[in-house]
Amino acid sequence: MIGRTYKSEGIVLKSINYKEADKIFTIYSKHFGKISLLAKGIRRLTSRKRGNLEIFSKISFIAAKGKNLDIITEVKLLDGRITLRNSLIKIGVAYQICEALDKLTADEVEQKEVYDLLDFYLERVETSEEKTTLQVVKNFCLELVKILGFLPKDKPISSNFDIFSFIEEITEKELKSKRFFFKSIS
Repeated sequence: MIGRTYKSEGIVLKSINYKEADKIFTIYSKHFGKISLLAKGIRRLTSRKRGNLEIFSKISFIAAKGKNLDIITEVKLLDGRITLRNSLIKIGVAYQICEALDKLTADEVEQKEVYDLLDFYLERVETSEEKTTLQVVKNFCLELVKILGFLPKDKPISSNFDIFSFIEEITEKELKSKRFFFKSIS
């Protein structure tokens, strides 16, 4: 992140409200890894950025260095993943993917392979049938822990291996989205 402003492509993992009209977005970017960016005034009804910064969306953005947090100055929607949003089950699976990635990755560590994996699997969730989405998220999590070095890439995994428990063991935190969304599909 050299210079006062920088540009990248990214996928929105989560957001939290900040102050009266702002939000802080966690974005997994192609060039900078996981970053947190402030979007000023986005909660106002007149904000032009509002529709472009939705969870799971693939975006192109320009950010400026801020005192504590970098600030999103421009954003362009590349893929809003509209069909994914039509199914509660698919939304739950996408949340599981984003939460696992958020918990397992460090801030500001560029890993293009992880970015490409996230983009590929969110697309798979969007195009898969609901009954196969649980397997999609399991495959994503398994590939992610292998890329990040928590499991050897060439080691076969037993069929009863619980990837979600493994992630919770690594992070020492419960995956909250698993509790809410997977009761209906497992």
